[in-house]
Amino acid sequence: MSQEKTTLEIIAPSVEEAINRGLEQLGLPRESVDIEVLDNGSRGLLGIGGRQSRVRLSIKEAEKAVEPAAAAVKSAASVAPAAAESENLQFHDVPAAELTEDEEKAGKVTQDVVLELLERMHVKATVTTRFIEPVDENDDRLVLVDIEGKDLSILLGRRSETLNSLQYITSLIVSKELNRWVPMMIDVQGYRARRERQLRQLGRRMAQQAVETGKRQILEPMPANERRVIHLELRNHPQVTTESTGEEPFRKVTIVPKK
Repeated sequence: MSQEKTTLEIIAPSVEEAINRGLEQLGLPRESVDIEVLDNGSRGLLGIGGRQSRVRLSIKEAEKAVEPAAAAVKSAASVAPAAAESENLQFHDVPAAELTEDEEKAGKVTQDVVLELLERMHVKATVTTRFIEPVDENDDRLVLVDIEGKDLSILLGRRSETLNSLQYITSLIVSKELNRWVPMMIDVQGYRARRERQLRQLGRRMAQQAVETGKRQILEPMPANERRVIHLELRNHPQVTTESTGEEPFRKVTIVPKK
């Protein structure tokens, strides 16, 4: 069975900038990755209606093999428990029969709000909602909004800024409509799931680097939901701890080797 490559998708105003950001995050030179341009982007008319560029960087298998053997074996052994556990971090759907009346109403209102916002943005897409169980049993069930359609990169934006803004505005409108806060997550064509996988891979790789160098590894600024993925991925790692530092919207995850 072939080993799955470590990949990272980056969105930026230009292809070159997206590539450079990806290389910076991975800490690798250009020749160490395979680059796939997913969307060249478009400037639009007079700067209106443009799309950002999107690229996928895949670490070449040869690069994984040239890591120091002793460090690689040691790190692989230490990361294994966290990596195995990470497969269980995925959210699970709540069966429709188990939804409360309030949850059913929240799902319907959320779907209607997102559809209206997309219509005002002149974006054609289908919208479905479902409830998922949270990772932390003390949290509430989450409304997951799935948006599907053609060429929806305009909904993502740089570092998911557009998607996060859409999610925030939707949360405000729905909460005002229902007179209570409704936790939710909006996803576009499975982007959140892919991004979560990339973040977990990045977290494991940077933890390995922290162990090998004995130095703190500071990641790029991330929204709270993305920082949470890194924290969960490494929460049981025997050789590192994680912490969030800085002020919003520039808070970062720092991976600290244990002494």
